[in-house]
Amino acid sequence: MTSNHTAFTGEIDPALARRLVAAQFPRWAHLPVRAVSRQGWDNRTFRLGDELSVRLPSARYYEASIDKEQRWLPRLAPHLPLPIPVPLEMGAPGEGYPWRWSVNRWLDGETADAAAIADRTRFAIDLAAFLTALHRIDAADGPPAGPHSFWRGGPLATYDAEIRAALAELSDRIDGGAAMDVWTAALSADWRGAPVWVHGDLAPGNLLVGDGRLRGVIDFGQTCVGDPACDLAVAWTFFDGDSRAAFRADLTLDAGTWARGRGWTLWKALIVLAGLPGANPTGADACHRIIGDVLADHRGERGS
Repeated sequence: MTSNHTAFTGEIDPALARRLVAAQFPRWAHLPVRAVSRQGWDNRTFRLGDELSVRLPSARYYEASIDKEQRWLPRLAPHLPLPIPVPLEMGAPGEGYPWRWSVNRWLDGETADAAAIADRTRFAIDLAAFLTALHRIDAADGPPAGPHSFWRGGPLATYDAEIRAALAELSDRIDGGAAMDVWTAALSADWRGAPVWVHGDLAPGNLLVGDGRLRGVIDFGQTCVGDPACDLAVAWTFFDGDSRAAFRADLTLDAGTWARGRGWTLWKALIVLAGLPGANPTGADACHRIIGDVLADHRGERGS
């Protein structure tokens, strides 16, 4: 990410969420507020009673996600095979907090980065079915890719300078030539299809698990309409072997889209590993594994 995010100098904690709810939605003021155990990067989430959640952007730039989710999630939800967040109210700045925020229905489940998954191949198939349904929803008036989606769904070339900076920083730690081959192939595989709905951040932390199965998808803050390649990163960041093969087999996407998917995955892993500004913290070992899998996949596609 390249933007300079304005930070909130106060603490985004249950006390703040409780004050905001009491001031703006007093019908819920009696409900207990507690932080969820695993927080995201873009927002802070709190349980509000047993059936509701409060979602507070962590920086100014993420405020746009509240507007998008309020407008579009109710339109997407009826067409999807899994639950997604249901916005109930949009809160205004207040109590010293400067951005819009939301109250949603609570979705039960553990995030996939913490939960036990009974059958990862079945999980991959279920996620592919979710994406297929998402891609089939009419995208004619959806929000095109742009800064609000961090260019998810848009052209990979937006991040060309970041890739090159990361490769220069990592010249003694990874195979820069092989990585550049992947990136060049991704840039060459132009998206020529009609825009489709894109989730934008299919990280394991946004996939909900219940009884070992995929039970819901959350955090549509980067959703837009455009190129679906960015949503393929989960193939390398979460799946492997049979589950990766099943995920790919159940998505009717061409080789060029998968090449761009490798590009998106490589970009994120490289900027995190290089420690570029705006990169979410991720373990170096995980980044090395992801980069290695992407490079190996690319070599396999080329038959070398």
